Amino acid sequence: MAAPAAETRVFLEVRRRLQSALLILGEPEEGGMPMDISVTPASLQVKTPAGCTELRLPAEVRLVPSSCRGLRYVAGDGLHLRLQAQAEFSPKLISMFNQSSQAQECCTFYCQSCGEVIIRDRKLLRVLPLPSENWGALVGEWCCHPDPFANKPLHPQENDCFIGDSFFLVNLRSDLWQPRPELASTETHSLSSENHFKLKPKANTKVICKRCKVTLGETMSSETTKFYMTEIIIQPSERNFPIIPRSRFVQSVIAQCLVELSSARSTFRFSVQGHDGKTYILLWLLNSDSLVIESLGSSKSIKKFPLLEDVLEAGSSSAWNAVKVLYQPCIKSRNESLARLWESDISVHPLTLPSATCLELLLILSRNTAALPPSLRCMNSFQAAFLKL
Repeated sequence: MAAPAAETRVFLEVRRRLQSALLILGEPEEGGMPMDISVTPASLQVKTPAGCTELRLPAEVRLVPSSCRGLRYVAGDGLHLRLQAQAEFSPKLISMFNQSSQAQECCTFYCQSCGEVIIRDRKLLRVLPLPSENWGALVGEWCCHPDPFANKPLHPQENDCFIGDSFFLVNLRSDLWQPRPELASTETHSLSSENHFKLKPKANTKVICKRCKVTLGETMSSETTKFYMTEIIIQPSERNFPIIPRSRFVQSVIAQCLVELSSARSTFRFSVQGHDGKTYILLWLLNSDSLVIESLGSSKSIKKFPLLEDVLEAGSSSAWNAVKVLYQPCIKSRNESLARLWESDISVHPLTLPSATCLELLLILSRNTAALPPSLRCMNSFQAAFLKL
């Protein structure tokens, strides 16, 4: 790659389904600087008196230079340009759980934050999805006799793992080391994602990591424990613990949850709730077929647009699959009326996470929004952001 141009940023969003691309060329601080733009099927090149920035595209993406249209200048952004693109569809997502652990395989559960072993060498014979959170209400539509599942909670056996929307349910046998449970003084709320447990303890029993004290989940019964997907990494026992930056892991897990739920249940609006019952974020999934490619011109521009925490070097470029979301924060009494409206809407799906993780996710969304060109940061009254898959 040639020497990067000072303060030149190239941002490209490719929509795989639409076979189109939006190109934004960031304006240099020195206004009026001449710029020479060259578009080829496999690369983009921007030349200014200060230098040259070249962005090479991934092998599965090709641009159609003759389709360039809609060239316009946007103050604060730079030049906007739309093109046709030829982009292969990304491989179908594999479930987060099945990607790391298959039935009949010994697995180890780690705390994602610090790598502490939570469950060692657990052989899973059955890995099963839980029914949707409102399955009990639908039983009356299926059966012409009294509910046969009444008062029969769904708890996993010793070698089972049940998969919920944002959590795993496992059976902690007495011969296994268990995370130290911590009793909280607050009472539990009857959350929709847990309606099938029929368990309403007086106190919420949190499960925390012995090493870093992060909340990993909560106990549902004397043997059953719920672990949140955002806090646990499950690996085949022969593999080592993978070191993944926290921000990247959280947004990847959330993005995949949104994609899987939207595909399975045709729902695109989500209410992110803490285990304390409070609503923290309202999320609206716009699309899941984006490929974002960008090149950052200098270390200063990287500080200004820190889209990913692993993009550190001046002149570096990155390409990654992402979902595009709209969101509204609901902390400190913000958007209360909208949150109440969404809570009463059956098309809005609740996602329950540890309260601290909800705040982490809100911070990630805010950072990713600030990293976008200004014209892409909002839509109507919502803020916009990409979450890396």
